[in-house]
Amino acid sequence: MNREEAWNLLRQYNKESFHLRHALTVEGIMRYFAKELGYADQEEYWGIVGLLHDLDFELYPEEHCVKSQELMREHGVDESIIRSTASHGWGLTAANIKPEHQMEKVLFAIDELSGLIGAAALMRPSKSVQDMELKSLKKKFKDKHFAAGCSRDVIKQGSDILGWPLDELMEKTIAAMRVDEAAINEVCNKL
Repeated sequence: MNREEAWNLLRQYNKESFHLRHALTVEGIMRYFAKELGYADQEEYWGIVGLLHDLDFELYPEEHCVKSQELMREHGVDESIIRSTASHGWGLTAANIKPEHQMEKVLFAIDELSGLIGAAALMRPSKSVQDMELKSLKKKFKDKHFAAGCSRDVIKQGSDILGWPLDELMEKTIAAMRVDEAAINEVCNKL
C-alpha cells in the first residue's frame, strides 16, 4: 500500500476535518520519528500506519481498533499495517494488541499527546505549535479540565513504554508537529 492508497482508504471512512487533521498530524509525527530514531528507510510505512491508525473511529467509535482490522482486510491491507494500527488501542479497546515494535510504541505514545498539543496550540494567540514551549504544554497537561478527552494516563504510559522521560516525549512531539503544520493546514483548508 502506498501513501495515496492509504489516503483514499482513510477518506472512504472519514469525512470530518477534525479526524482527517488528526490522521495527517499523526502521520507527520510518525514520519518524523522514523527519521529521528534510525528508521528512515521505513518512513513511508510509519507514515501510513499513522495515517490509518483511526480509520474506524469516526464511523465505529465503539468498535475502535477492532472494526479497522476488518475494514483493512476487506481492502487487502498488509497484516503488519493492520496489527500496528490496532496496537495503539492496547488496554483501551477490545483489540488489546500490545505495542511491540518501536514504531508501535511511538504510535501509542503520541496519539493522545498529539491531541493535547493540538488543543493547546488552538489556545495560543498564534493558533500554532511553532511558538509553543514545553513549559506551556506542561501547564496544560497538569490542568485535568483542559482537553479532558486526552488521557494523561495513556500519555504517561506511552512515555514509560518508550523508556523516555515525559518531558522528552513532549518536546520531541512538539518538534515533530512543527515540521508539517503548515502543509496540514493547507490540506485541511481545502477539505
